[in-house]
Amino acid sequence: MMPPEADGHGPGPAAVPQPRPTTRRRWMGGAAALLGGAVGLPGCRPADGDARQALKDTLARLQGGWVGAAHARGHRLRDAGPPAWPAGEPPRRAQVLVLGAGIAGLACARRLQAAGVDTALLELEDQPGGNSRGHALHAAGRALPCPLGAHYLPLPGPQAREVQELLAELGLVREFAGRPVYDERHLCHSPQERLFHQGRWHEGLLPPSEDAGVLAQYRRFGAEVERARRELGFAMPAHRAPWTPGHARLDAQTFAQWLDERGLDAPPLRWYLDYCCRDDFGAPAAQVSAWAGLHYFGSRHGFMQAEEREAVLTWPEGNAWLVQRLAAPLAGRLHTGRSVLALREQRHEVEVLALDERSGRPERWSAAQVVLALPLFIAARIVQQPPEALRQAAAQARYAPWRVANLLLDAPPLERLGLGPAWDNVVYGSASLGVVNAAHQALDPRPGPQVWTAYQALPVAQRQALQTQDWGSAAAEILAEQMPLYPDLLQRVQRIDLMRWGHAMSIPLPGVRGSAALAELRERGQGRLHVAHADLAGYSVFEEAYTSGCEVAQRLLRAAGRRA
Repeated sequence: MMPPEADGHGPGPAAVPQPRPTTRRRWMGGAAALLGGAVGLPGCRPADGDARQALKDTLARLQGGWVGAAHARGHRLRDAGPPAWPAGEPPRRAQVLVLGAGIAGLACARRLQAAGVDTALLELEDQPGGNSRGHALHAAGRALPCPLGAHYLPLPGPQAREVQELLAELGLVREFAGRPVYDERHLCHSPQERLFHQGRWHEGLLPPSEDAGVLAQYRRFGAEVERARRELGFAMPAHRAPWTPGHARLDAQTFAQWLDERGLDAPPLRWYLDYCCRDDFGAPAAQVSAWAGLHYFGSRHGFMQAEEREAVLTWPEGNAWLVQRLAAPLAGRLHTGRSVLALREQRHEVEVLALDERSGRPERWSAAQVVLALPLFIAARIVQQPPEALRQAAAQARYAPWRVANLLLDAPPLERLGLGPAWDNVVYGSASLGVVNAAHQALDPRPGPQVWTAYQALPVAQRQALQTQDWGSAAAEILAEQMPLYPDLLQRVQRIDLMRWGHAMSIPLPGVRGSAALAELRERGQGRLHVAHADLAGYSVFEEAYTSGCEVAQRLLRAAGRRA
């Protein structure tokens, strides 16, 4: 869900504490332009013919392709007319039918199943997990796991009770002397983040500066965040902080407008805040609301932090590690490769029409209650005569397209000056979101094959271009950006697998978070229909999705007089 924290010890005067961001949960151009010289890094380009030829030669021998998403299934729903409901065969039945096996759907179905409710779960893809699915590349006779989307989970705060319970159940945390103690094997190893700035690597992601004006703006923004936390309050999940007129005012303007009004215009600060917005929300500060921009910092640890920061939980395969454990109890109840085509609410039940993608046969399902654990725009499309709140919420939703690339290297490449290899590696001024080293969590100190995961959030206008981009053009773009950072990268890379996310995450545009339609869907069901998805928060992170699924399950259990 793409979505947590940066180091607080970048270079700079000791009197100026560095921020503690909450980074990614978390793409385009033509190969011809890249091979001609432009690589997307300030001041860095394959300037000579030898470098361009080396990139061409690498592309000629490189393996890889597009993986991980069955786009044709989703586009069938978009492009086809109303489906015909088959007659004759009796429907398959469940007490509760959950549509969508992302984090929210898995959380909901898992809790219902544990309470003894007859539950079935339908998923369009062949693997569950939504944008937390994983992948693997193969080298030296073994599989190297890597993420296709979300790759970490921040340590949950006190409002994320359901997430805390999950982590305890999975053995990731225990209580000692009244405090949570996390299993070190699952905490991100140090160093966690580094930034390539002015020719060298620096610890942390806030651009280091010796300019007194820039440092003053760092302090002022930090003070603004703390004031907003104190006077308004933020939470994760977001709906567990009261919504006030002050929040509504923030939600009515963009984050960039809010910053402009306060004279917070220093380029290093604005680049950093823009990066944070693109990383967590898939869109820049000029598009997301001021509420979203402040919530990014205010819901966790603020902006300015002098002491050592807490770690995040991460795994080589990213949040797919969590997905596997959420899905395990649902064996026999989870039906993948099912495209839901239509849903109609009857007097005593809900009927669902799905297509079994393996056999090509339509399936009818019937359930007393249905949970729509789907992006809002899909939920509104499949429901015949959707409730007004769902229709309105879907109409205002906008989604960020993403591209994720997994690069297989036969050995660690040579490094530039500065801080050594880190888990998250970002370039100042780049349009991409950086590279995560999936091997950073490995306990084996011997060098060997490793996988890097490169992320990029694209403008909404480039969704169609992403859909039609050829693999070679995308691979050239990714390599050209990384070449100036690693002198022997082209010799080390063996394969690049790419993942398209046409609608990776909901963008918290102004007015979305305070939407009355979202509040209605979040707080109660719509007849026999119930919505569980991170879209209800207006943005996409694990905590929001998981909590939403759990809350809908609790609502259904209370209505049935059962206990979880």
